[in-house]
Amino acid sequence: MIQEIQQLMRELPTESTQQAVGYPTLFTLVALGSLVPVVPTGALVSSAAVVAFHQTSPLSLLFVFLVASGAAFLGDICLYWLGQRGVRSKNGSKWLSAITRRAAPERLAQAQEKLTDHGGTVLVLSRLIPAGRIPVMLACLLSRMPLRQFARGDVPACLAWAATYQLIGILGGSLFPEPWQGVVAAIALTLLISGAPAVWRRLRARFGPGADGATR
Repeated sequence: MIQEIQQLMRELPTESTQQAVGYPTLFTLVALGSLVPVVPTGALVSSAAVVAFHQTSPLSLLFVFLVASGAAFLGDICLYWLGQRGVRSKNGSKWLSAITRRAAPERLAQAQEKLTDHGGTVLVLSRLIPAGRIPVMLACLLSRMPLRQFARGDVPACLAWAATYQLIGILGGSLFPEPWQGVVAAIALTLLISGAPAVWRRLRARFGPGADGATR
C-alpha cells in the first residue's frame, strides 16, 4: 500500500495542473463531506496541506486554507438550512432525520446545555471536537436559532477547523522529505484523532464505573 502511494505521488503532474484540479476537487469533497458526513474531510485538508507545503508557490497553503474553510462553511449552511425546513415541517424531513440519527441522546443533551451556557461560541468547539459538529447543529436547530445567527458562529468555527487540520498537514510535510510520506502521516494522525473519542467511550462503557455490576 505504501509503495503504491509513493509511486502515485512521484507520478503527479506539474504544480499548475495539481492546483487547477486539486483546489476544485478539495472544495467539492469538503463541502460534500460537511453536508453528508461520510468523507473524512479533516484528512483531505491535511493531505492537501502536505502537498501545498512541498510546492514552490508561497500562496499554496493560503489557497488550501481558504478553499477548505469556504467549503466547510458552505456545507454547514446548506445542511442547517435543510434541517430548518424539517423543523418547520409537521412531518419533518429526511435531512432532519439524518441529523438526528447521527446525534446520540447524551451528546445532544450535552450540546443543548453548552449552547444554553455559551451561545453560538460553542460552534467553534463543535468543529474542533471529533463527532461534535452534528449534536451542536441539532441543538441549534431545536432551539430555533436563525440561520444568520448560526452563520455568524460558524464562520470562526470553519476557520479554526481548517487551520487546525492544515497545521497537522504542515507538521507532516515538515517531518518527511517526500510528500507521500507526509500524506500518510497526516492521514494516520487525523484518523487517530477522529477515532479516539469513540474508542474512549467504548472503553468507559466496558471498564468504567458500574461496568462490573452491569455484567453480573
